[in-house]
Amino acid sequence: MPKTRSLAWKLTLAFLSVAVTVALLVAVFIRLSNTEQLNRLIVEQQRGELEDRLVTYYQANGSWDGVRNYLEAARGEAAPLSTPQPGYDSGPEPGPHPGSWRDRRELFGLVDAQRTVIVPLYPEFPTGKQVSDGSLAKGEPVEVDGNVVGTILTASFPPGLNPEEAAYLQRTNMALLLASGGAVLVALIVGLLLARTLTRPLRALTQAAHRMAGGELEQEVPVKSSDELGELAAAFNKMSREVARANRSRRQMTADVAHELRTPLTVIAGYVESMRDGALAPTPERLSVIYAEIEHLQLLVGDLRTLSQADAGELKLNKQTLAVPEVLQQAQAAFEHQARQKGIRLELQMSGGLPTIQADEARMVQVLGNLISNALRYTPGEGRIVLGAALRGGGVALTVQDTGPGIAPEDLPFVFNRFYRADKSRAEENGESGLGLAIAKAIVEAHAGTIEARSVVGQGTTMAIFIPANEAVTTQA
Repeated sequence: MPKTRSLAWKLTLAFLSVAVTVALLVAVFIRLSNTEQLNRLIVEQQRGELEDRLVTYYQANGSWDGVRNYLEAARGEAAPLSTPQPGYDSGPEPGPHPGSWRDRRELFGLVDAQRTVIVPLYPEFPTGKQVSDGSLAKGEPVEVDGNVVGTILTASFPPGLNPEEAAYLQRTNMALLLASGGAVLVALIVGLLLARTLTRPLRALTQAAHRMAGGELEQEVPVKSSDELGELAAAFNKMSREVARANRSRRQMTADVAHELRTPLTVIAGYVESMRDGALAPTPERLSVIYAEIEHLQLLVGDLRTLSQADAGELKLNKQTLAVPEVLQQAQAAFEHQARQKGIRLELQMSGGLPTIQADEARMVQVLGNLISNALRYTPGEGRIVLGAALRGGGVALTVQDTGPGIAPEDLPFVFNRFYRADKSRAEENGESGLGLAIAKAIVEAHAGTIEARSVVGQGTTMAIFIPANEAVTTQA
């Protein structure tokens, strides 16, 4: 993908676009506001100066007679104010020459107390016109000794700027232009830095994903923040570890399945080949050995099929309302003879008021059967296996406790792994496939439950199953 279309450039352009838009809006707003404020300031300043002169004139003359000539003379450059002008009485010197408003002579008009225009404001207010109340209210009253003696009318058009004011406004606009350019430049630099900061972890994730696609499944990208990008990196790392673990498990399972199949097939092939060559006679004992190995293969294939269905979420459950004591009694009856032959006591311990549960009866018996069968393998003669059931957290806890040698702490976390055997030699002697606990875990989890192993070396092992509250229904009567 071209670099100009990369996420970094898109982010940079986004920051830059925002900065340019804001800078232009601010510049235009300030420029228009400056012009308006400057015009307003000029008008207010000129009106204030005019009001002062009019008050001084009225105080000196007691009327507005000759005021127009006075203002014309004050605005002129040739006639000094100290020289009396024809048409009005000379009064005290009205102040310095107001040259600051000589260029705005048409901005103001004057209305006397009788609402008659005595200084015109063309074209709307010629001399002698009577001014309405609305127009008078918009003017600025002239007060002398607390009495309103006239009103100054102000033109609605802008006063225009003299060269000094125009130069000031031009310098202001240039400063705005430089500030806007500086803001855009800063936005570009900051946008580049932020874009690089935001896209750096994304590039790391992309590279790690490419490496995973190339076969390097376990990848680790640095997590440098706790925001959404940090959460994404942490989730990717977790996913990578899980994918690598699953791949290792798959490879290990493939090797374990090959090993498990090789042993019975080797036995069967050896007997069949010897019988075919005439080296061995097909006696009932030898055929029984071959049949036993075939049964072992069938059991292994069935277990693998159950696990594959559980992995795919296709393990079918025929859930129904079950009484917990009946399930435990059924499991006890199935293994009671085998336990008696080994001199092991198989007992029940159940608390009262157990709720019924929604579960697949055959699958739950299969789980208990796997746990009891495993306990029988490792419990010595005169030992004891206890099937228990009790209320826990609104659900039901089922336990299978034995008095066997126990499981070493280093082996305990792995007992539910497929084909895992803590005592490999003894397991092979008993024809164990290594899938019983894995199948039990898969079935329990399909019932939204949990299973765990607790053990103390030399004292025995307890397998605990919990069916959560949302699987438990009303208490039995």
